Amino acid sequence: MKQDPQNKGVNEHSKDRQLEEFRMDNAGKKLTTNQGVKVSEDEHSLKAGTRGPTLMEDFHFREKMTHFDHERIPERVVHARGFGAHGYFQVYESMAEYTRAKFLQDPSVKTPVFVRFSTVAGSRGSADSVRDARGFATKFYTEEGNYDLVGNNIPVFFIQDAIKFPDLVHSFKPEPHNEMPQASTAHDTFWDFAANNTETAHMIMWTMSDRAIPRSYRMMEGFGVHTFRFVNEQGRARFVKFHWKPVLGTHSLVFDEAQKLAGKDPDFHRRDLWEAIEMGDYPEFELGVQMIDEEDEFSFDFDILDATKLWPEEMVPVKIIGKMTLNRNQDNVFAETEQVAFHPGHVVPGIDFSNDPLLQGRLFSYTDTQLIRLGGPNFHEIPINRPVCPFHNNQYDGYHRMTINKGPVAYHKNSMQNNDPSPATAEEGGYVHYQEKVEGRKVRQRSDSFKDHYSQAKLFWNSMSEVEKQHIIEAFRFEVGKVQNKDIKQQVVDMFSNVDLYLAEQIALGVGVKVPDEAAESKVTLSSPALSQMNTARSAKTRKVAILADNGFNYNEVSSVMEALKAAGIMPEIVSKNLGMIKGDGGELEVTKTFLTSHSVMYDAIYAAGGKESAEALKKVPQAKEFVSESYKHFKTIAFGGEGAELLPAEALNMLGQSQTLSDMGIVEIRSGDPSSSKNLINTIAMHRHWGRAI
Repeated sequence: MKQDPQNKGVNEHSKDRQLEEFRMDNAGKKLTTNQGVKVSEDEHSLKAGTRGPTLMEDFHFREKMTHFDHERIPERVVHARGFGAHGYFQVYESMAEYTRAKFLQDPSVKTPVFVRFSTVAGSRGSADSVRDARGFATKFYTEEGNYDLVGNNIPVFFIQDAIKFPDLVHSFKPEPHNEMPQASTAHDTFWDFAANNTETAHMIMWTMSDRAIPRSYRMMEGFGVHTFRFVNEQGRARFVKFHWKPVLGTHSLVFDEAQKLAGKDPDFHRRDLWEAIEMGDYPEFELGVQMIDEEDEFSFDFDILDATKLWPEEMVPVKIIGKMTLNRNQDNVFAETEQVAFHPGHVVPGIDFSNDPLLQGRLFSYTDTQLIRLGGPNFHEIPINRPVCPFHNNQYDGYHRMTINKGPVAYHKNSMQNNDPSPATAEEGGYVHYQEKVEGRKVRQRSDSFKDHYSQAKLFWNSMSEVEKQHIIEAFRFEVGKVQNKDIKQQVVDMFSNVDLYLAEQIALGVGVKVPDEAAESKVTLSSPALSQMNTARSAKTRKVAILADNGFNYNEVSSVMEALKAAGIMPEIVSKNLGMIKGDGGELEVTKTFLTSHSVMYDAIYAAGGKESAEALKKVPQAKEFVSESYKHFKTIAFGGEGAELLPAEALNMLGQSQTLSDMGIVEIRSGDPSSSKNLINTIAMHRHWGRAI
């Protein structure tokens, strides 16, 4: 693959160029077999007579049917429901002080990337908006080889040692005797596992929080979860954790909204990502790193190698080092999203591993998984997985071999092809493993430093706002309330009394078990503001607004609001009874969605247009008033113009005339001819939710 003449790295389009030979456009082309033989007929199989048996010699039929029979590869056991996009990454400044990884050196280089977002628990056919952790996996096609940053939208994990991963997954998957429930942990086996494996406490706090129901893939953080190492040219190592920070901020759905979206649009998150890229609203994520010097490895009251622990940002600041932009959708979901193979062991010089026992197990498991999913050891040759730099080795043959290896040599050492490895030095570009001293007896044990299961669960609870805490309580009540075994419910309550007694009491009251009399409640008083979504960036850009209108709407009012929204990067859509054009008192606008084809849960804000005739018509449509009342219930911005106020729910109508209350509650009056009201609407949408309504 051609590289930058100044050896400055891989051009952002190099991956596209490499894939070009694999792209096919069949439009207008005559059919052939996979071997290139022109097909004369594709309507009937070859038979012995018109009513006779099909003949085995019909090679076209057998090829076509065999391919169909094998079109579905085994889906991933976890992260089966995924969606991806292409883009590029640029570092802001050289990171040579910390790592020799070339893609982190030159700010002028755009490194191609492919990102796959996913849910964890559900099958490929499950819904996007379920309560679950989300995968956030990034493949960097660097000039030194592929680097995979395989993470989640939650910085910690359920377990500390990879040997328990099969147990964890078996517990949250549908129960084997009846294959229920799908894409949900609200059942007996998961909570039985959780209560008997208390290392899960911290991760469960995250999954019961709003972080487990993100508004969008574009508005969720990503984390490498594990502790890795940066190693620089001098061989100095630092422990490192990776963070993706969405430029739009970190925002979530409310649970009722998430449940309804699962039915109204199970593809909500993938559709949101696809449409944003198609419209040029390219998702952006800044890459941040936390670093700890090796001499400070034991300076904290938690083990930095424990995957159930995070490094509080107030203790170890996140250094923002670059930005990723996703600017191209996939050409084919199967060829790219389904066949992409990630592996935390795909690293480049300058990035190394730690002794985190969960990470160590993943370094085996991922390759083993790809062998069965993608049909053998040559999954790296599938176009989406191929590096952009040349690769050479003595590996031949195997299922689905795509390269045609020349010459007689398939072994090392040899003198016939002179293809020895690069010298094992950093100067020559060879990957050199960090020389960490390791000694000890072979044991099946875990370090005592991993035994604290509750302190950071308490830290997370302390860091939540009152609204976020209430959401966590409600999530526990829903999940544990679905458990049939009363003993398991009691075990869960007793477990979380070690985190916070009030939390345990509220769970117990909701699920009908005994409130703990006493508890060894965690005494942690620290909090981390970075963990609360109340402290995230807020932007109205790329938000969606439903404008409810019908014939007789106030054209000047609506058209001016739409113009202001579009200028702010917000997407307005006219929603009414029927598709087509509606007439206002000065012009026409096109209805793009109806009350049957859309719902309030698909929008970030609602605007009921002014105009007496329009308001009167919509008042007779139950779905129109439901649109507004549901939005109010979900704490979204609600705007109205003139007579549009008649669509507001009673709680909102009671506030009219109280300008300060309206602003606090996310209700905006649009005054025709007053540009400041549109500006107020945009600022209010940027707030995401208006939790004052919950009081």
